[in-house]
Amino acid sequence: MLSGIAHLALNVKDMEKSVDFYTCVLGLKKAFELPEPRSGKPWIVYLYLGGRQFVELFYHGVDACPVDHAQGFNHICLEVDDIHQIASQIQTAGCKMDVLPLQGADKNWQAWVTDPDGVKIELMQISPDSPQGRIIAQGKV
Repeated sequence: MLSGIAHLALNVKDMEKSVDFYTCVLGLKKAFELPEPRSGKPWIVYLYLGGRQFVELFYHGVDACPVDHAQGFNHICLEVDDIHQIASQIQTAGCKMDVLPLQGADKNWQAWVTDPDGVKIELMQISPDSPQGRIIAQGKV
């Protein structure tokens, strides 16, 4: 069962400017960062919107953004109660999963599917041990 929008993911070319805009201009709170697992280089910054929602910023750099990672919208993430149940539901409906359920770098369970128009959809079951889960439990950053 879907329970809400967990995050909106955006590709950014200047992480510092983007974080400044979303925090200082719009008032979101910087929640945490995740380095790229293989290289340890800057990769993702999560901003806390409130409740159970985040904005996820992916850093690709000014010149490092390949064509398939244009600046702007990346994907939408829908929070689910049971990642395995929703994956089964999608497959039973005759749709192909892009990525079957697996545990991500942030300790949440995730799976991926693409809608008929090519929009990437991440499905996420939030773990209480994840950075998001801890922030949600506290209700603040």
